Amino acid sequence: MRIAYIGVGQMGAAMALCLQRAGFDVVGFDVSAASRDTAAADGLTVTGNLAEAVAGADFLLSSLPNSAIVREAWLGEAGILACNPKPGAVCIDFSTVDAQTMVALGEACRARGLGVIDAPVSGGPKEAADGTLVLLLGGSEADLARAKPLFDALGSTQLPTGDVGTAKTVKLVNNVMSMGNVLIAAEAFAMGEAAGVDSQVLFDTLSQSGGRSHHLLKRWPNALKSNWDPGFKMELGEKDVALAVDFARSIQQPMPIASLVREMMTMALAGGYAGHDVVAALDMYRKMNRREGRN
Repeated sequence: MRIAYIGVGQMGAAMALCLQRAGFDVVGFDVSAASRDTAAADGLTVTGNLAEAVAGADFLLSSLPNSAIVREAWLGEAGILACNPKPGAVCIDFSTVDAQTMVALGEACRARGLGVIDAPVSGGPKEAADGTLVLLLGGSEADLARAKPLFDALGSTQLPTGDVGTAKTVKLVNNVMSMGNVLIAAEAFAMGEAAGVDSQVLFDTLSQSGGRSHHLLKRWPNALKSNWDPGFKMELGEKDVALAVDFARSIQQPMPIASLVREMMTMALAGGYAGHDVVAALDMYRKMNRREGRN
């Protein structure tokens, strides 16, 4: 089975390489020459010609940064669907975008006789490379069955959510909860440090207490070393929460706490934390301590 993978940045390249190691014939494409070069250096077959990537592919996959880019990449005049995909090919988007964009993509694919699956993921580049992602899957049973070999290579946890569009909504819910968890954990942890509790002792205690969470256990070991290398970048977290808040407004659902989380992440970006992992919020809160002027 031949796969065209559109968007081989940090996440997309890791997933494409995982599929390639599983035995699939994968060709990656990205508008960024730097991303193509990095992916090629890691062993992925790449091309700078979108039509070349799409031609003859049984599966068309994408991992892209935001809704506008997803729409342009798939539905634009020089986009994926304009490249005349193979009849019956299955189109799968892994991006975290709004449900309306995914529904529009689904309608356009089906109008051309193509399968379509809404498949955002939970996990970062490490899980992508290891094939241990959690996959949220929206689509028909027939399309999901055809794509199952791909999903089996990417992650053993596969969670169907309903029709195309529902998986994007579930992913936004997940990311709002995740980013809110990181922000409040960072705020509380900084309070404990400011009060004089040793950082390692604080983490060791919390990791066995009711306040522990997936993100505390995953991200704080790096944070204790002041290692802010991105597993999930601050700007991506802010983008996801903003998407959720905007979507909530469109359906008249109040989200006051999520709105505050978004503003705090915007503050972090304004403070120079773009490109850093979301756990760098801890560093931001440390520096807010006016009594000690930490770090």
